[in-house]
Amino acid sequence: MPAKRAQGRTPVLPSNLHVPEDCRAVSAVLDRVGDKWSVLVVTMLGGGPKRFNELRRAIASISQRMLTLTLRGLERDGLVTRTVFPTIPPRVDYALTELGCSLLTPVNALGLWARQNRDGIEQARARFDAAEARRTRATAGKD
Repeated sequence: MPAKRAQGRTPVLPSNLHVPEDCRAVSAVLDRVGDKWSVLVVTMLGGGPKRFNELRRAIASISQRMLTLTLRGLERDGLVTRTVFPTIPPRVDYALTELGCSLLTPVNALGLWARQNRDGIEQARARFDAAEARRTRATAGKD
């Protein structure tokens, strides 16, 4: 079934395709793959297996706890594997699974879209903030 177009540009699915269970399923998946840390970790692991500290150095702004929680969540969801090597000290590598690799295409596309549209988004925010400031001043002047 061809998709309708809203506002002449945006494809819209027919309204009869809305199923609450599907929305919950999509929401649950997006909770994992949509947060910034998961996206960054998946992107970093796209280049091949990495050790914990390699990831931590590559994503300088992430705390050790947040990286641990993110990796555990990605492992739980089947996107990352954790391999422990019996060395002294123990060596642990993290790598994308096949499922995790399949996430690279949409994550990279989203990253590209964000880079291509960053200026437009910043301009829209500036316009919105300026209009909001004018509304606030106008409201304050009425008191």
